[in-house]
Amino acid sequence: MAVKEMTDEELDAHFRELVTLFIDQGNELAKQSNPENVSLALLHAASRYNAYVVASHAESLAQYERDITGAKSYFQARYSEMLDENLEDYKQVYNKG
Repeated sequence: MAVKEMTDEELDAHFRELVTLFIDQGNELAKQSNPENVSLALLHAASRYNAYVVASHAESLAQYERDITGAKSYFQARYSEMLDENLEDYKQVYNKG
């Protein structure tokens, strides 16, 4: 299936839609499992999928091995930024008193 070209606004909306789908699924799973297990499963799934994405862009094992360090740096930095942003956002929970 071909992915159509999207504007920045469309990409942003699509990204947020995907995030919402994953969070909704996590919330459903947390009804039968504790949130910590769901969180770790999501982290594991993200790392596995990210490894797949990196591998899918490499045409050889040698290229894949060269790409690993940069990919790790990229994904670790994005995760850190997103975690910082979301932890900051959740401070609102404590300010509603």
